[in-house]
Formats: sequence, C-alpha cells, structure tokens
Amino acid sequence: MDMLTLLIADDETPARNRLRDLISDIAHVQIVAEAHNGKEAVELVVQHSPDVVLMDIRMPLMDGIEAAHHLQLLSTPPKLIFTTAFDAYAIKAFELSAIDYLLKPIRQERLETALSKVRALRPEQIASLKPLQAMRTHLSIHERGRVVLVPLNEVMYFRAEQKYVTVRTAEREYLLEDSLTQLEIEFGDRLLRLHRNCLVAKPFIAGFEKRTIMNEDAQIEQQWVAILKGVPETIPVSRRQQHLIKTI
Repeated sequence: MDMLTLLIADDETPARNRLRDLISDIAHVQIVAEAHNGKEAVELVVQHSPDVVLMDIRMPLMDGIEAAHHLQLLSTPPKLIFTTAFDAYAIKAFELSAIDYLLKPIRQERLETALSKVRALRPEQIASLKPLQAMRTHLSIHERGRVVLVPLNEVMYFRAEQKYVTVRTAEREYLLEDSLTQLEIEFGDRLLRLHRNCLVAKPFIAGFEKRTIMNEDAQIEQQWVAILKGVPETIPVSRRQQHLIKTI
C-alpha cells in the first residue's frame, strides 16, 4: 500500500497534538507538515504537495474555507477533510455538499474511516461552503505554474485591462482573472470606483488634485486625479465619479 502524505492545519496546539497522536497509530499515513492558519497551509501545500489536508475551519489570518478555495486553483489540489467543533450550520453545509468532515474531539475510528474514503472535491463543492467563509483576506495569483497569495490590505488598486485585471501593490503588479464587478461586490466597503476601469483602495488615497492633461482628441483640459501613497503614479477620476472627491 502506498504511503498517504498528510498536512495538518489547525491554529490550536492541543488539536494538532491530538491529530498527530491519532495519525501515528495509522499505518501508511505520514505527516509532512503542520500549519497554524490557512495562509500557512496553502504555502506548505505548495512546498510539500501532500495527498490530504486536515483543515480546521476557524483559523486566524485566513480561515479553512478561504484556504480551500486557494488550494482548488493548484494544478493538482490535495484532497480535503475539514475539522470543526460542533456547529450545526457548518455540519449541515458539509452534509448538503457531500463533503467529509471530522467533529472535534476527533476519534480514532472516525479519522481512519475518513482517510480510507478521502476523495478530491469538485470546485462547486468548495464554492457551496462560501456562506461559512469570513471575508477573503488574500487574492490567488497564478504565476508560472504556482499560486501566489497577495494580502488584500496591500492592494492599492484594481485596473481592468482587456481580459485581465491588474492588481497593484507598493512593490509590483500582478494579473488577476476576476472581474472588477466581482471585486467591487466582494470588497466594496474598502474600494472606490474612480473610473469605469479602476477600483482604488481607500486607505491608499493620499488626496486629489486637478492637473492639466492632453486628452484623446489632443485637447488641453483639466482633470482630477487621485494621488496614491508611496507611489508616483496617479489615477484619473472620471467626471461621473468626481462627487466622490468630497467623500474622502
């Protein structure tokens, strides 16, 4: 029988210790890494490529549901078994989606049964758990066959360009396949649509000023722009959105 490699993701040390003890009594199962939160779990999965992840739902920095969404974007995502303390709403969601879960405190027989029948989850199964997820804290960026996690609080703006959205942080730019409309719905409290093709994060707006520019018709005109903190570039403000200048 082939060895089953496994990653434990749980922010509570006693929970990780218990799982480690239970797994030590199961033949052909090897723990390759342990994570304290969802972000660390994603990074360790990329590094170790485990067959299975035992994923707690409630974790700091990034919860298990968001981590599962990011893992589904890998070329070969691991199989997932969620672990949770008693939560009737969560358990109903798992059962309706035919997703296996382990109820804490986890028992040896139940763990062995779950591992014996573990299977890959379909994207729509993971998507069905979205009501259990806190607001997403990171974006998944595909780069050269890997997934890069970009913290949302580092994003200065999203700008639509042809088929992709450019994500700008202070350090660099990324390309994202989400639409501006989706991003505005999900993160609208944090963003301002200053132009039809650009959403700017409120915390990175240093102010506004009027500048003289040459428009597309080679005419000189005055245009409001948003000044961003920490970078020299500015974001034009469309006439339709100039009322937002007074709200900042």
